[in-house]
Amino acid sequence: MLAIGGMLFSMFFGAGNLILPPLLGLQSGTSYTPAMVGFLLAGIGLPVLAVIALALCGGIRELAARVHPVFAAIFVALVYLTVGPFLAIPRSASTSFEMVRPLLPENLPISAEIAAVVFSIIFFGIAFLLALHPGLLSKIMGRFSAPLLIVLIILLVGSAMFEPIGTAQAPVSPYNDNALVEGFLNGYQTTDLLAALCYGIVVAVNAREAGADTPAKTVAAISGAGLIGGFLMGVIYVALGIVGVTMATTLPDATNGATVLAATAEIHFGPAGSVLIAAIFIIATLNVSTALVTCCSEYFNEVCPKIPLAVWAAIFASFSCLVSLIGLDAILKFSIPFLDALYPPAIVLVILGIFHTPADKARFVWPCAVLTTAAISVCVALRDVLVPMLWLPTDLLPFADTGFAWVIPAIVAVIVGVVVSRSKRKQVQ
Repeated sequence: MLAIGGMLFSMFFGAGNLILPPLLGLQSGTSYTPAMVGFLLAGIGLPVLAVIALALCGGIRELAARVHPVFAAIFVALVYLTVGPFLAIPRSASTSFEMVRPLLPENLPISAEIAAVVFSIIFFGIAFLLALHPGLLSKIMGRFSAPLLIVLIILLVGSAMFEPIGTAQAPVSPYNDNALVEGFLNGYQTTDLLAALCYGIVVAVNAREAGADTPAKTVAAISGAGLIGGFLMGVIYVALGIVGVTMATTLPDATNGATVLAATAEIHFGPAGSVLIAAIFIIATLNVSTALVTCCSEYFNEVCPKIPLAVWAAIFASFSCLVSLIGLDAILKFSIPFLDALYPPAIVLVILGIFHTPADKARFVWPCAVLTTAAISVCVALRDVLVPMLWLPTDLLPFADTGFAWVIPAIVAVIVGVVVSRSKRKQVQ
């Protein structure tokens, strides 16, 4: 269980997980505590619940199929592609190269663009080779790369916490008003809830290989591993956030958590700090990229078994390599509408999955709640991308100004689903 918990930590803890907490700490300042609580709820609470929901319900396809088979096919494919080759995998390589770039010699005979291509090819070549052996993930990540990553982060964070160079400042936008909610919304950017839905296949495989030979043992192993991985991430999130708080006086205008960490490393370790920060990012992002290539390949191999697993892995690694070369800003801009549309229905699915026993008894709850939420989130996401100033009826809903227009309709839809289910049962009787 410890090895699988370490594997989960490594699979989740990528580029976004490193750079988001420091920026949150820097911007939230004296409102750091409520902001971090919100971030932990979304960045850890939701993914851990997702892992447990998958253990209870049998996987993302089984979970989504409770809504409708067509919905399941579309939703699951979009989740895998969004947190896979469309976003998380190429983002990992792009971020890693930015951390490696300062270490390149000034007289390098090739341009930075060519260096990025070479780096991406090597990066995804390694991820591809590891993805061909998913059973090794828990051994490599849980026993080696996860402990090494934790040690390196402790070195960085420990130096900043025991020798702080600044104090907390007044919170700035977006944390100067309702820091708890803003912290929760910021936790979306980790994409870990969607990633957790993808990781169910690999986690189950490793749990069975570790000796969980019955459904009950598998659920227990996966749930325990989720709690272990979540605890490790929580401790590091809090510590990274404190680093950001102490750097507010030094970098008051920082807009990227990577800048905060790089500056911290340089201040406390000098030139060696660049090596330390590059090592942290490479290990973290390679772990996540390998896990996502594996999960995407496993899923699409199940959907289309005529194409071998190795071919799927090669397709996703190659496509991610190409996408990583367009740059981090372009990747993030492209991914925003997908995340805005997918996250709310994913949250509702996970909640229903946790309470699947009563939800299954009222089977119309699933389509009513999830499809209502999806309709609202898709409409709002499309509006924000295509016509940002367009008014929608959903703007009248409670919490619409904070990004939670879907909450009340989802609750109402659950009630409607229960009523419809009971009505159908009475008709049958």
